[in-house]
Amino acid sequence: MPETARPVDVVVEHVRFAGAMTRVTRMQADDASHERAFVLVPGVGVSATYFEFLAPTLAQRGPVYALDLPGFAGMPRPHEQPTPQYFADHVEAVVDRYGLVDPVLLGHSFGTQVVTEVLARRPELRHAVLVSPVVNEAEATLVRQGVRFVQSSARESLHLALTALSAYMLCGVVYFATVLPHMLRYRLSDRIRSVDAAVLLLRGEFDRSSPRRFHNRLFESAADARRWEIRGAAHSVINAHAIGVAELVQRHVDGRLPRTGRMPEHEARVPPAHHADTVMLLRAFGSRVSEWISAVRRDEGGVADAKAEHARLLWRAYRGDR
Repeated sequence: MPETARPVDVVVEHVRFAGAMTRVTRMQADDASHERAFVLVPGVGVSATYFEFLAPTLAQRGPVYALDLPGFAGMPRPHEQPTPQYFADHVEAVVDRYGLVDPVLLGHSFGTQVVTEVLARRPELRHAVLVSPVVNEAEATLVRQGVRFVQSSARESLHLALTALSAYMLCGVVYFATVLPHMLRYRLSDRIRSVDAAVLLLRGEFDRSSPRRFHNRLFESAADARRWEIRGAAHSVINAHAIGVAELVQRHVDGRLPRTGRMPEHEARVPPAHHADTVMLLRAFGSRVSEWISAVRRDEGGVADAKAEHARLLWRAYRGDR
């Protein structure tokens, strides 16, 4: 975080719509400089925890709404078919519930399909970010995508692997398998033609699930797009390279981002914590375990407390003054 960064308040709330519930983790820094909100939509089976570095960084600029969609992260599973269109309904419900005016939508992986669907419905939205978009239509089979996922995962950290595993366990094998066919059938390069917003297409250099050729097709299909890559990153570029992602997002929204480019890894990677020790690391791990157990128990108060504690620990680790 920059030296001018301010502490971030964390509030966990819920939005009910059409018989299902979305968990909303709201973050906002003290006296954030802008009122324009960011809505963060994670990938299939995972949770808002993936944005643990990106969300507080973006919150320095404006309020952040990180979502756990129905069926994910311990949220009750819906009875309806979990299509991108279905999840888009619930993202729109969050936007409407909080009265967000022209928020910046950011989707990661499967979340890019959901965000694209919202954008196609709401032409008044001006900016969006599609990080690690899927699925490459040339490889839209379960086997091919499984291979690409493994190839990309080999470049991810142990911390991220454990975060993903815990999220998949909460989601459950059956529900995860129910979502996958809908994800594979969605034609992002066709649907993006209906989007008027200025879109930033962002990928990691070693992301085999979201290859450069696919980005080129999306770039050519979109009415107004930027195409950027972060060196050294893979599919989960939003985590370990969150500083670079946040910088590119802000430059995109401000209209200062060239149409294509690559960001060096050293500019994008989250730096080592300044004030971390064994005790703090154990407490941070404990807060994540507590969040997971609370989600299993459907103890939403416990989830909120654990998220707030983890945010405080991250702040102390990186700034040391709270």
